[in-house]
Formats: sequence, C-alpha cells, structure tokens
Amino acid sequence: MELDFSILSKFQYALRLGLWTTLKLTVICIVLGCALGFAVGLARTSRNIAVRAVSSAYVEFFRGTPVLVQLFWIFFCLPLMLGVELSNFTSGVVALTLYMGAITSETFRASLKSIGPEQFDACVALGLPRNVQVINVVLPQAVLRAIPTLLSNCVSLFKESALVSAVGMADLMFVGQNISNNTARPVEVLTVVALIYFVIAFPLTRAVSVIEARILRKLAI
Repeated sequence: MELDFSILSKFQYALRLGLWTTLKLTVICIVLGCALGFAVGLARTSRNIAVRAVSSAYVEFFRGTPVLVQLFWIFFCLPLMLGVELSNFTSGVVALTLYMGAITSETFRASLKSIGPEQFDACVALGLPRNVQVINVVLPQAVLRAIPTLLSNCVSLFKESALVSAVGMADLMFVGQNISNNTARPVEVLTVVALIYFVIAFPLTRAVSVIEARILRKLAI
C-alpha cells in the first residue's frame, strides 16, 4: 500500500484539540494526584493503625488493578451507586487522579523515610506544631527527594491518559481513532498520533535523568 500523510493536513485542528484535551486532563490529574499522594504517604507513616490500614488498602487496590478497569468502574458503576451522572471527563479525572495518588504515595512514603530522625527531633525541640513541621520542614525535603520519581510518574500518567478514549472522551487517541475510521488510513493516522505522544514524552524522560543527577549532587553536598 502507498502511504499518504498529506491527508492529515485537513485534520490538524481536530488533532490539536485532542492534544489539548489530553494535556489538560494530564495536568489536572498530576496536580490532584500529587496532593492526594502526599496525604496518603503521610497517612501510611501514621502511628494510627486504622489510618495506616485504610491508606495501605487504597494504595494496594489502585496499584494492583488495571487502570482501564478502574476507569470503566468509575464511568459505568459509580453513577449507578451514587444516583448521579458523571461525564467522561469527570470520570477520567477521578480515575487517573486516584491512580496517580496511589503510585505517588509510594514515592512520597519513600522520600519521607529518607528524612533523618534528627529533623523531627529538631522540630520537637523547637516546639513546632505538627502542621508547621509538615509544611515547612517535611514537605520541602520530601518533594526534593521525590522529584525524579514524580516526574517519571507524570510521564507514565501522560501515556496512560490514552485509556480515556475508551469511554468516549475526545482526547488525542480518540480523535486519532475517529480520523482513522473515517479516512480508512489507520497506518498514517495512528503513526502520527504515536509520534505526537513520543515527541512530548521522550524529552520529559530525558529531562528526568538530568534532574535526578542534579538533585543527587545537591543532596550529596
């Protein structure tokens, strides 16, 4: 067969809109997921057994089940249980945020464990309240140590976001599939869609390595 990529020139606007939806969804879920992940990471280091058990169950469930199954359950089952209608965008945000929260909580938990006990002893000696300890002492150090892994998680989430096309959200993958079906040119269309994902994800992946090396040097000083 002869390849003809020129047909995609007619669908540039649709592809840009799909990419914008993908990026918007990814950014929203990264922000919400990191905030949730930090809270869950703290909960998993709590002295309260019940808090640790609940947070651990959440993490193990969302890390141990496929994201697509989680997305389908939230999109199809949760509205039936709550008696409300959830849009595909809302369902996508909820599913990917819960998934992001689960994987980043492990990142934050590891970074929290790497903070020496002398830091907490100093906080106690200074009489700092718990919220001040978390915001001014624990959070900055935990985030700094977690940045490389968090960036890797963000890249993974960007790629996982293609799953929302399965519930009809007009992201880049969904738009690409529609164009492919309408033009009967799956090779050209899906190749370009894959290249768009690669062009965005690859530089971010390389940036993670550079940032990680700089942070390691900084922590070694």
